[in-house]
Amino acid sequence: MFAPCFAFCQIDPVQRDLVQLGYNQYFQGHVPFAGYAFYYHNRPDFYRTNLTYRLALAPVYLDSELGFVHGLGPNTDYAIGLAGGGFSDSYNEIHQGKFVPGQSFIGHGGEVSQSVYHLFNPEDRIPLNLVVRGTFHYTAYERSDNTDPAFQLPDNRGEFIFRGGFRWGGVEPTLFPELAMELSVWYEGEYRTDGGPYGVANAYAVESHSHLFWSEAALSYTLPKSQQNVYLRLTAGSSIDADRFSAYRLGGFLPLIAEYPLSLPGYYYQEISARQFVLLNANYLFPLDREKRWNVNLNWSTAFVDYLSGEDQPGNWLSGAGGGIQYRTPDSRFKIMLSYAYGVDAIRSGGRGAHSVGLLLQLDLGKLRGKDFNTTQPQHWRGRKWLLPST
Repeated sequence: MFAPCFAFCQIDPVQRDLVQLGYNQYFQGHVPFAGYAFYYHNRPDFYRTNLTYRLALAPVYLDSELGFVHGLGPNTDYAIGLAGGGFSDSYNEIHQGKFVPGQSFIGHGGEVSQSVYHLFNPEDRIPLNLVVRGTFHYTAYERSDNTDPAFQLPDNRGEFIFRGGFRWGGVEPTLFPELAMELSVWYEGEYRTDGGPYGVANAYAVESHSHLFWSEAALSYTLPKSQQNVYLRLTAGSSIDADRFSAYRLGGFLPLIAEYPLSLPGYYYQEISARQFVLLNANYLFPLDREKRWNVNLNWSTAFVDYLSGEDQPGNWLSGAGGGIQYRTPDSRFKIMLSYAYGVDAIRSGGRGAHSVGLLLQLDLGKLRGKDFNTTQPQHWRGRKWLLPST
């Protein structure tokens, strides 16, 4: 199944044990499975008081990090990470609303990383962090049962990824957080050992290097008495020399598929490949009963997209909307939501418009929230994919 790779912009001081599940089912067309299922564990004071251990475990993939609190000074943490597993770098080609199995293939990968997290304002309630991370990632590709025999796979390759950015505030890795705010700017450079052409008649190419620039502004606020929640996210990104592996990919409504999910309700997951974009997401949650166990969720998204070369389609404005019913326990340890979404501008065989239903679930095996406002570090925009072997 799909699952996110969490990595934090500071070493997370809150103990967490979360089970997360999300799934989208589409009514039109044949598309790959779209969902995630993972167990997320974070343990401060692991073995020693200055060590924190984080693990995100999906069916065939794991992502882990060992953090050294104040490892490089009073306000500077250091961490080493290890991640890998099957199907993590698979690529699914979706062109103008149609999944193209003959140009889709499987990728397996693993990586090691080193990170430095510096906190500028330790006395303030809302933290301002500098993040610097270096990662070496290796990918091996193979054909799926449906890959076109004439399709030439990309070469197996290694890549060095450098990421740096500033982040003020942050959002916890939970479903519909009650309180959060964030302003952040990021740069990521990807430098590959093997580039070059691939595909049918070498129609595509892997760039030797790609550069991504993005920013995020987010606010989630819950009214104390009525428990109505408003969650707004404005995300914008641009790139230089982007290819199909580094482009921004928008679509679907899977809030924890990545830390920064590029959601467009009603569209296929990662249906849109963009060179640059601006995306606005709005979510409104309000209780139906006095105990506030049953809630109605309404969401709307709109984006302006500059498509990746070769992935163009008519119209640069794309919008989607949806709604659902959520049930949660009084202590919010368990949440489940059934939803419907409509992709207003999605291209399908009958014209414009697409329908989907979804399921979201969160089970908190420990304490959901810490005492302070804590932040998380950004996830790659694509949202890496971890599939069950049977898919």
